[in-house]
Amino acid sequence: MPEYAILILPSANRVYTDTAPALVQAELSAFAPVLSTPVTGTGIRAMGGVDYVTVDTSAPLSGTDLALLSNISSAYALFEVTGELLRPLPMTPAARFDSDLLTIQKYPGKTNEQFTQFVLNLTVLASRWAKEAFSTPLHVLDPLCGRGTTLNQAMMYGYDATGVEVSAKDFEAYERFIKTWLRGKRLKHTAQSGVLRRHRTRLGQRLEIEYAATKEEYRAGEVRDLVYYNTDTLRTDELVRPESAHLIVTDAPYGVQHGSRGEDESLARSPRDLLAAAIPGWTRVLRPGGAMGISYNTHVLRRSDLVDVLERAGLTVVTGPGYDDLAHRVDQAIVRDVLVARK
Repeated sequence: MPEYAILILPSANRVYTDTAPALVQAELSAFAPVLSTPVTGTGIRAMGGVDYVTVDTSAPLSGTDLALLSNISSAYALFEVTGELLRPLPMTPAARFDSDLLTIQKYPGKTNEQFTQFVLNLTVLASRWAKEAFSTPLHVLDPLCGRGTTLNQAMMYGYDATGVEVSAKDFEAYERFIKTWLRGKRLKHTAQSGVLRRHRTRLGQRLEIEYAATKEEYRAGEVRDLVYYNTDTLRTDELVRPESAHLIVTDAPYGVQHGSRGEDESLARSPRDLLAAAIPGWTRVLRPGGAMGISYNTHVLRRSDLVDVLERAGLTVVTGPGYDDLAHRVDQAIVRDVLVARK
């Protein structure tokens, strides 16, 4: 029975590095249905003093399987285990751009980019597009996008990306970053930004970018769209076309410093209240067969409450291997969990 081993990519966050092996085991379970051979078991094994995540399969992995597993969020290297020896296997991730797109931005509260990829992977693998997830241009929406970590990961996969964020400071920081990055990489693109209005009412700011990974793709019209709306997430379904997003991936507020502006300009400080108000609108822009992945702090939002909100919006929470027991400590104030639901 073939056995493979995944060497975990070190993280700048020591706590996440400690957590990553267990999350990779879950991720492997989510990948299992799209592989050509059944996964018969996963584990964590120390070899040469280093921990590896192992995966057993009924038959050898194909080249397509190896390409799929190259997108495991914390995978650094992949090996075939032969006795006491490790044979390196080629990794061909779907990343279209250099990793600095994900790593350059440094700021307090930034979501670990490996975790962002983890949530995006779980979400796309729960959707109807799982088998073509890393070869088809999908549309990803992050309706609480902050400074754009999810948008950048969507770009890495060659997806279209739309973000919504109420913080003008985050919008302006991301606009500066992405314009500078595109120019620095000499990528062909057009960028338009300005005031965001609907029905003559000023809602905030907007950034609309059309770009391509190569000059040849740009000339051929094979471009991707990156859109960022600086406004209240409760307006998402006013700005994004109904049933246009294949995936919704977001990191929910961790505490009272986040929120959404209501009609009376007060701050909705409860993450549960914010999500209860926003998720029905997010669901309207999600395609049938699409999936929504939400990470959240269990100290301020109970899993049962979020399940209730998702089900009331008409979504089906995904359970089973890969989607259960994902809670993990981030720091003293945050124990993070992930819920994925399908439309």
